[in-house]
Amino acid sequence: MTSQPVESTPITSAADINLSDHAFWLRPPAEREHAFRLLRELDKPAFFADPEVPYMSVKGLGYHALVRHADILEASRNPEVFASGQGGATSIIDMPAEFAEYFGSMINMDDPRHARLRRIVSRAFTPKMIKQFEDDVEVAAASIVDDLLATGSGCDFVTEVAARLPLKIICDMMGIQESDYGFVFDRSNIILGASDPEYVADAESIGAALLTAGMELQELVQRLAADRVENPTNDLTSSLVNANIDGERLTAQELGSFFILLVVAGNETTRNAISYGMRLLTLNPDQKRSWLEDVDGRAPGAVEEIVRLASPVNYMRRKVTRDHEMNGNLYREGEKVVLYYWSANRDENVFDDSLRFDIARNPNPHVGFGGPGPHFCLGAHLARREITVMFRELLRRVPQIEAGEPERLFSSFINGTKHMECTF
Repeated sequence: MTSQPVESTPITSAADINLSDHAFWLRPPAEREHAFRLLRELDKPAFFADPEVPYMSVKGLGYHALVRHADILEASRNPEVFASGQGGATSIIDMPAEFAEYFGSMINMDDPRHARLRRIVSRAFTPKMIKQFEDDVEVAAASIVDDLLATGSGCDFVTEVAARLPLKIICDMMGIQESDYGFVFDRSNIILGASDPEYVADAESIGAALLTAGMELQELVQRLAADRVENPTNDLTSSLVNANIDGERLTAQELGSFFILLVVAGNETTRNAISYGMRLLTLNPDQKRSWLEDVDGRAPGAVEEIVRLASPVNYMRRKVTRDHEMNGNLYREGEKVVLYYWSANRDENVFDDSLRFDIARNPNPHVGFGGPGPHFCLGAHLARREITVMFRELLRRVPQIEAGEPERLFSSFINGTKHMECTF
């Protein structure tokens, strides 16, 4: 395996594209953008065979690639037809049973189980707790920029800036002690970057590495939860483990899976949005100047535009529960569809000059936090807050900062940046 771009034949038509080929995800972003534009121009969604995954021996019959904004909105609004719980949403191939223990969180569920879990979790986020998280973001971002300035010249922006903020907030939220930050960070990297040899050395080891990382994170939070039953505190773990909503409680397995979802989704995706945003500002100095003219006033639009173009999660999968016609195309019961958010956020029919970074873009109906419906990102508010505060600190205190060429994560699932030097 390699995580570096490789020589490949040019893509001249949709017939040259295979989203299930791992080599496709080694292509530079511009080539991928060209490929998805060709797919959006087709009369109907392209159909691909399932990818080869060493640790998943049972393959399905393939999937329809939903690449248009309209298709993703429609599928998201109809979860009873396009289901998340039949084999999982985060893997194109049906998730093996042994993986469900660690990764079978509510993102991979349908109602009524999904609604039950979301209700319990949502009630645990009290207004007081949310206010405390927001205040903590301010303090953490200021401290990170203090450390950045102390370097005197620059650093790896991903590991020293973008990754530190969401990691600290998520760990503090759950009550994870600072000495375990690195442990959580490393395991979350394995879970979302297992196909990249920086995190897992070879393809044959991916399955075992994923299961081990999931088990270790689950054990960490379950030990913490056991303590919070006896010694309640004000953190989210205590609220979750002691929550009793209309007689319903989280099981130990449900708590563990939710924690994995929280640290993976809340940490990795926000760090990638911040990293991508820094690169966008470097490549678009006019937009950076515009934001600097009114840092607070232009932040909301800038953050939405960063999330649109970053699209940290490339896709989610759904399975069709009954024959259904959508936007003129028929989908059969049992078929799979893959919702490519990254492509939808570049759809020319929705976004004028869709590849342009425009912090004043309005409207901006991106699906960077997922489509409308029950699976819209539970942490969207916190992610927006973290991105806003981090860039406010950077723009006000280090306005001359610039990002170098990013080293991209090798993944079909996450649009990630592993390393990126910054200078100021």
